Amino acid sequence: MKTNVLILLGLFLLTSPLFSCQAKEGDLAPDSLPNLKFTTQTEKMVIKVDTLHRDFQNPWGMTWLNAETLLITEKKGELLIFKNDRFTGEKVSGLPSFYTTGQAGLLDVTIHPNFAENGWIYIAYAKPVGDGGATAIARFKLTGTRVSSFEELIVTTPEWKGGTHYGSRIVFDNENYLYFSNGERGSQDNAQNLKNSHGKVHRIHDDGRIPADNPFISMPGAIGSIWTYGNRNPQGLFFDKVTNRLWEVEHGPRGGDELNILEKGKNYGWPVITYGINYNGTPITDLTEKEGMEQPITYWVPSIATCGMTLVTSDKYPSWKGNILVAALAGTHIARVELNNTQVTGQEKLLPGIGRVRQVSQSPDGYLYAITEGTGLLIKLIPSN
Repeated sequence: MKTNVLILLGLFLLTSPLFSCQAKEGDLAPDSLPNLKFTTQTEKMVIKVDTLHRDFQNPWGMTWLNAETLLITEKKGELLIFKNDRFTGEKVSGLPSFYTTGQAGLLDVTIHPNFAENGWIYIAYAKPVGDGGATAIARFKLTGTRVSSFEELIVTTPEWKGGTHYGSRIVFDNENYLYFSNGERGSQDNAQNLKNSHGKVHRIHDDGRIPADNPFISMPGAIGSIWTYGNRNPQGLFFDKVTNRLWEVEHGPRGGDELNILEKGKNYGWPVITYGINYNGTPITDLTEKEGMEQPITYWVPSIATCGMTLVTSDKYPSWKGNILVAALAGTHIARVELNNTQVTGQEKLLPGIGRVRQVSQSPDGYLYAITEGTGLLIKLIPSN
């Protein structure tokens, strides 16, 4: 069976338009796919793509501990260790049990901004609660490859049965506040209800305490960690430390994926306003805007199924610097969004057909990486001009 899967993957890669055009120096045979290299012409530069790994099932998040060591989550509950762009064969041991069904499981991973001093690693995951699950945030340290000093920081409420729309990304701002996203579990009313945690982006201290200046901390019955609401299923967050902007992308239904700048206490509209429709083609609402609700910076119709995101800050990609890259699951590409301040001035589809892109990230040494489902790849984008 494994041999058949690899043959099919090889046929996909070799027959895809991505690989059949502009394949150049460094190409390898199908039996060497972990190291497959090809080049592709984008609008603004030529990119060499190095395939570093090909055996993922459902990768979700990635973070670097240092310039050499990369951690990547598998939704089923594994945290894989890579060094110098190669899988070591090792996985982090001692993680807790996860609620793994549908989109629920082990999700994002990131490090504390002061990781070199304190050693804290943070994960977002679905925790088993009752007969369902809840998005949770925890932190831990590593002793060798084993978890130590594990601390559960926050568990969203109420628990939910099923695996729909768990979020979840984690980012830190310049003051070391932690933001995490949580989907509305497929229940539209959750996103506008401040008495539950779902369909929101949350803000906590790095040790799990609720900040005293959060927008709804004093509202009776409201969840104190809420930072924004009306967010359908936000699977991408990025904090721009130069401009102090919190960027977010979220899934729409059938159309209406959004790119937003999130601001304290604001309502991003779901499901009262949307540019999407129900999956069966029926309307959700006749409103695309309403007073007191925020408009997206841009949106996608049809849906590309937005997921992870990053903002290019590296000098290695001068033509892309300041662009936002958005992982596209259904689109099976990376969306490059050109910006002039907060205005979108253009877009390009990068690497169409590469697989369901779950996350795109920039490494400490300034290179761009992406992970995919379906094709199960870890790829590195290397400018060649």
